[in-house]
Amino acid sequence: MIYTFLGPEGTFTEAALLKVPGAGDATRVPSTNVNEALDRVRLGTADAAMVPIENSVEGGVTATLDAISTGPELRIVREELVPITFVLVARPGTRLEDVRRIHTHGHAWAQCRAWATSKVPQAEYVPAPSTAAGALALLDASAQPGDAAICAPIVAEERPELEVLAEDIGDNSGAVTRFILVSRPAGLPPRTGADKTTVAVPLPEDHPGALMEILWQFASRGVNLSRIESRPTGEYLGHYFFSIDAEGHAEDARVADALAGLHRLSPQTRFLGSYRRADGVEPDVLPYNTDRAFDASRGWLQDILGG
Repeated sequence: MIYTFLGPEGTFTEAALLKVPGAGDATRVPSTNVNEALDRVRLGTADAAMVPIENSVEGGVTATLDAISTGPELRIVREELVPITFVLVARPGTRLEDVRRIHTHGHAWAQCRAWATSKVPQAEYVPAPSTAAGALALLDASAQPGDAAICAPIVAEERPELEVLAEDIGDNSGAVTRFILVSRPAGLPPRTGADKTTVAVPLPEDHPGALMEILWQFASRGVNLSRIESRPTGEYLGHYFFSIDAEGHAEDARVADALAGLHRLSPQTRFLGSYRRADGVEPDVLPYNTDRAFDASRGWLQDILGG
């Protein structure tokens, strides 16, 4: 197996990938951004890609939501949850009061902004492709005095050229990022009873109640949603699609029925995968929404039509 991930080495994404059985012994190729990682899978130069999709503080990772919802189809086959902690690093000899620029990924900055405003108010934020890339940039010849970076503790542990100026600087000590493993379309992972299904649903027509019609496909069948976000399609202002995570597997009768309803409503609906939830939580399903109840109702209707 060849895996790719949002690199360079030492990112939280690599930590998520290493949770996948066998990934530690497999070939791992870092990618500079989410689009590059997913394109490697689409082109066949990698079998699967691990990318971030959601953070408990900042919400959805828009680069991933957009990239998997357009272009040649891909499938989410697994998810992993990684607790997030941050450190501030710089070249040896740099003091906290010397810091003038902080390099890091946008999501990391959002999770440490309050700390930075309080402790290093003189510093400006400099975007980086990843937290690890921001830290490694400090080792380049182009780095300037006063440069620092927010990154994962493992980066500092593996790079003695970097000095930790502050530890545990996240604004929320319970922050968690959700990562997804994406491959080319193939058979679905088996249903476990603690599953999640992800879809991208374009709004077929902008009219009063259009979103309610989408949500009703799930609500009427007792399917709970764990995430829903609107994203612009890029076609024109005001044209959106909805990225949705639903509790359950496509093989569950209630989920299958909801998916069929979505497709009737919006034929461009994109199925992105059914896979086991990383937290292992099973959904609460009312008795009349179980597979047995769906089978019984279909049998009852068949008896009527057959009679």
